[in-house]
Amino acid sequence: MKKQKLIRRGRRFLAAALCLVTAAACWLPFAVCAEENKQVVRVGWYESPFNITDEQGRRSGYAYEYQRKIAAYTGWSYEYVEGSWPELLEMLKNGKIDLLSDVTYTKEREEQMLFSSYAMGTEDYYIFVAPQNTEISSGDLSTFNQKKIGVNKDSVQAGFLREWLQTRGIAAQVVEQTGSEDESQQKVLDGELDAFVTLDLYGSVKNLIPLIKIGTSSFCFALAKERTDLLPELDEAMSKIQSENRFYNEQLYEKYFKESDVAQSFDPDESIWLKKHGPIRVAYQNNYLAFCAEDESGNLTGALKDFLEAATEGTNSGEVDFKAVSYTTASEAMDAVINGEADCMFPANLTDYDSETMGLAMTPALMRTEMLAVVRASEQKQFIKKEKVKVAVNEGNANYVLFLQNHFPDWEPVFFKDTPACLEAVAAGEADCILISTYRFNNISKQCEKLRLTTVSTGVQMDYSFAVLAGNRNLYSILAKVIDIVPDTTVSAALTYYSTEDAKTDLMGFFKDNFLTVMLVFMAIVTVIILLLLRTNLAQKKVIESQRQVESLNRRVFVDALTSVRNKGAFTEYIENIQEQLDDGTLSHVAVGMLDCNNLKRINDCYGHDKGDEYLKASSRLICHIFQHSPVFRIGGDEFSIVLMHEDYENKDALEERFKEEQDKIRMTAKNAWHRISVAIGIADYDPQLDSSIQDTLKRADQQMYQSKRREKQKR
Repeated sequence: MKKQKLIRRGRRFLAAALCLVTAAACWLPFAVCAEENKQVVRVGWYESPFNITDEQGRRSGYAYEYQRKIAAYTGWSYEYVEGSWPELLEMLKNGKIDLLSDVTYTKEREEQMLFSSYAMGTEDYYIFVAPQNTEISSGDLSTFNQKKIGVNKDSVQAGFLREWLQTRGIAAQVVEQTGSEDESQQKVLDGELDAFVTLDLYGSVKNLIPLIKIGTSSFCFALAKERTDLLPELDEAMSKIQSENRFYNEQLYEKYFKESDVAQSFDPDESIWLKKHGPIRVAYQNNYLAFCAEDESGNLTGALKDFLEAATEGTNSGEVDFKAVSYTTASEAMDAVINGEADCMFPANLTDYDSETMGLAMTPALMRTEMLAVVRASEQKQFIKKEKVKVAVNEGNANYVLFLQNHFPDWEPVFFKDTPACLEAVAAGEADCILISTYRFNNISKQCEKLRLTTVSTGVQMDYSFAVLAGNRNLYSILAKVIDIVPDTTVSAALTYYSTEDAKTDLMGFFKDNFLTVMLVFMAIVTVIILLLLRTNLAQKKVIESQRQVESLNRRVFVDALTSVRNKGAFTEYIENIQEQLDDGTLSHVAVGMLDCNNLKRINDCYGHDKGDEYLKASSRLICHIFQHSPVFRIGGDEFSIVLMHEDYENKDALEERFKEEQDKIRMTAKNAWHRISVAIGIADYDPQLDSSIQDTLKRADQQMYQSKRREKQKR
């Protein structure tokens, strides 16, 4: 018996072992096959919003996230090859990498690479300039002539740029770049390039300013020509991704490019408008919390206040400032805009047709709210089935009347003095409901409780925008950009905060009945306040840092490195400002001086350029010492200029004579040739009878300087 049991056990063991061996033999080819079929794709990596590497070496970005999504459907693994985008494009053409993102389709490229059938996004191309560049204007295309405009070599934007220049008859120099985006932008800041063409996605409001859009196109993933095996898998993955979420591209754009969008920076025309106009006057309804209201001190409060503060802090150079003007109703505020008393008004909710009829334009919505119908609690269920509805509306509230016309045209508006009167009318049966924003319900909740009123959702939202006069293009564009700059979270937090501020309740009774709710609201408010304080602190730090960078950049751009006086670029801007003051009558007495350092070439030739530099610095010190109340500019190698106003203007003749006397004293005591200062000077008064502009005054001063120079030579 024992022997038979051992035999049976042995047979079972052998059978089990045979099964394991068979299973292993069957699985092994599949495992090997799966390993062999796993594709390793060499993908181009260029640092940008498409490909981001943080300080810890972690990867993210628009293209990176898209590629990970593709890998989920294809099973690909990636080998990242780094370089600039132009370098990687050449590598793709030569088959040194397999995949590259952000490639725009062209017929020429189709012969060199394979394109996915599905776009991974859309991009716009802009000409960017340095913030201090006043020589190029989008309003005068002739200012682009003879300028050096950089663009990535062999890029689609290079073709767009050449076509744009040709169709507009502009003779600019196109300079192809092979470095990174940061390197090209730095060349613009350093003055090596006058402008640079790139995607709106790469523009940084801290560095360059988008001046003008020159084209737009879709961009795709591209494969090396020989990787035909990858194309079907790529297309299938792209199809599944976009079927899974038709807004996938837009959501990636919002995630990675929102902050670098050119919509967040002001172009030169808008900046000029802001400087000339001053604070933007905002008319607002003064009794409309949580959106806007007037506090006990007569100042603006509500979410609009927080929005305007965030907008002022959020702009790069602090260019935007607002002045809030109080009105009792939205209609009065709107009339103020139409009559020119204000530049814009809030809150406005007009359709395109209504705004066109009134000669107004509506900005994108800066606030949005769900609308509730406040009804008698006893008729809550029956209200939904009512065919004829009387709606209580505040007198002078055009927003609600137009809202009814657009969403509930069969409802009949009945007008009452204010919101409390409307609620009384609903309770008394004079009206069936009153429409109220969810953010305003807390303000009336106690009265609703007393009147036995409750709410029913309308299922409709109301957008609140700024209304501006039609045709005021700069203001409209500025407000649209400001709305884009301020995060939605800031507005939502402010609305939540102010929705509780004006509620008039019995605090002790409410606390006893709603202890948990009170604590949750309290914690939410504290959280919001902390977040707002943190955000404000961060915004202040950003503004301070931005100002520091701008001041540093201004010094590099407008200060002469050798003498530390202002340079020719600063002189050009200063003279233009003088001309504007002469034109508008704010300045009438001004003189300009032109100065030329004699003997600089001889000193350079005989003693070296370092001694010539000492001679220039000594001359500059003397000019600044004598004309200490006037700005001094070095406008050429040995040329300086001064602008005399106020005290120096009144004493210009005496100062000129003293300047010559000081030179004579220095020449008599100087031991070295490079210390014997000899500077010819000519000063001319601006005379409207002789000069059509300040440029004519400069020419006369220059002529007098050369006469002085000839007299000095004859004397020697």
